[in-house]
Amino acid sequence: MLGRLFRYFKGNTRLLAAAFVSAAAASLLNTSGTLFIGKAVDAISAADFSALLKNILLLALIYSFAALFQWILIRCSNRLSYRSAAAIRAELFAKLNKLPLAYFDSRADGDTVSRFTNDLDSVSEALNLSIGGLFSGLVTVASALVFMLGLNFWLALIVLGFTPITFIVANLVAKSSRAAFLEQQNVVGEISGFVSENVGNEKIIRALGCEDESKRRFGLMNEKFHRANMRAQFASSLINPTARTVEHFCYIAIALAGGLFALDGKINVGAIASFVIFSSQFAKPFNEVSSISVSIQTAAAAAGRVFALMDAKEESPDPPYGKSRKGNGRVEFRNVSFSYIPGKPLIKNLSFLAKAGSLTAIVGPTGAGKTTLVNLLMRFYEPDSGEILIDGENIKSVSRDELRRRFGMVLQDSALFSGTIAENIAYAKPEAAAEEIAAAAKAAHAHHFIRRLENGYDSQVLEGGENLSGGQKQLITIARAVLADAKMLILDEATSAVDALTEIRIQKALNKMMRDRTSFVIAHRLSTIVSADNILVLDRGDIVEQGTHWELLAKNGFYAALYYSQFE
Repeated sequence: MLGRLFRYFKGNTRLLAAAFVSAAAASLLNTSGTLFIGKAVDAISAADFSALLKNILLLALIYSFAALFQWILIRCSNRLSYRSAAAIRAELFAKLNKLPLAYFDSRADGDTVSRFTNDLDSVSEALNLSIGGLFSGLVTVASALVFMLGLNFWLALIVLGFTPITFIVANLVAKSSRAAFLEQQNVVGEISGFVSENVGNEKIIRALGCEDESKRRFGLMNEKFHRANMRAQFASSLINPTARTVEHFCYIAIALAGGLFALDGKINVGAIASFVIFSSQFAKPFNEVSSISVSIQTAAAAAGRVFALMDAKEESPDPPYGKSRKGNGRVEFRNVSFSYIPGKPLIKNLSFLAKAGSLTAIVGPTGAGKTTLVNLLMRFYEPDSGEILIDGENIKSVSRDELRRRFGMVLQDSALFSGTIAENIAYAKPEAAAEEIAAAAKAAHAHHFIRRLENGYDSQVLEGGENLSGGQKQLITIARAVLADAKMLILDEATSAVDALTEIRIQKALNKMMRDRTSFVIAHRLSTIVSADNILVLDRGDIVEQGTHWELLAKNGFYAALYYSQFE
């Protein structure tokens, strides 16, 4: 995982080199300063104040330069970590556009968002702490070891003997806390999803009087996070004290052995003082790792969640294809089968033909498979078997982008984005002129309410269109479809959120827009599809009836029962 994270340092070789040079310089200066501390101690013992002053001045100069290089290291580490996090975030966002809709349908939106925010922030923080610590630690350990071996070989062996013990203890504790940190990050994702869901549906929660139930459910999640956090913090908090304990035993061993060597005249007092500091510097990188183990463990769990999203299975790649042939919009389903859950088929061997320029209505009870047909036609999902053809060409032989540009869509749930009304209408055609946008709005009967707004077409739309009514949002999405001027149309109960008078006006505009275009209309109010060229009546994924409105009424079957039930 660390190797994968460090891969994002590519392209920042200068910063990386500057960080390494600064870390090496700061570490070497700090460890070399320890030698002069020992000489200063010897000067004090010998009452040589001129030598003491000389060593103090040298130490001041050495530590001043060390501080300068440490500052450069921190600056480089910050830039490296933030740039790496930005690169990961950009790659992660690009990944979202390659994932199939099935991925989003099976996960909470808040959990996915949490991977961009909480998880990536944890990764960035750990990278920032680790970059400088890694480079400085390597140089400090190496230089301190060289100086210790130069001072006294046997005392250096004592320090080296205690080092594996520190590693083993820290590793055992870290392993025990890893699962707790992963659970902690997963619960953070759950909480983010729950909060996002509640904020988006606050009106419904209050209308149904579910505040207490919502609070109770949040309390359970919060308690679950608290328990996971406590387990993780407790386990990781053991690392530093245990490592420090091993280090203190090392000091005792150095003091005993150094005292014996000093009595034999094999080492002086200043050298012992330097050696104790060297041993501390040698152990410092290991202790720093243990002290930031909480951040590292959290980041490791967070990085696992980030890379799990990055490694998620993408949509099947578009095969090599030539230029798509032009056609007039003839659509055919041939023996198409599909299931959302393997082993539980929803659509079985479904076949039908929509002639070019025709209006095909799709009706049926809830869960019959109406929206599924549209999802398959747009390649939001791939059929398990069978073919879908447009003008005799399998839709898998063209790119998804090209396929979807052939369709204009107006869904029952109006999707708007933060920005101006003009930008929302021109979402699929950003280069559209103001006159084109206004003409599309007029065709959709949206112009009259837009011009009454304070800033007209430049009025800001809040996230999700919260500052607009349901009808106004739907009119804007219809204007967007008009502007797209696609060869084929898909309308999913496109007038469900408007009043009866506006519905009549919009229906006229839609009828004009559908002229000479192959159109698919998912309808719940059957009175709106009387003029359809063909009506597909679905039940449990099968076409149980098809024909014109009057032909189906004459059969007095499933469709007739649906139709008359709306006028009882």
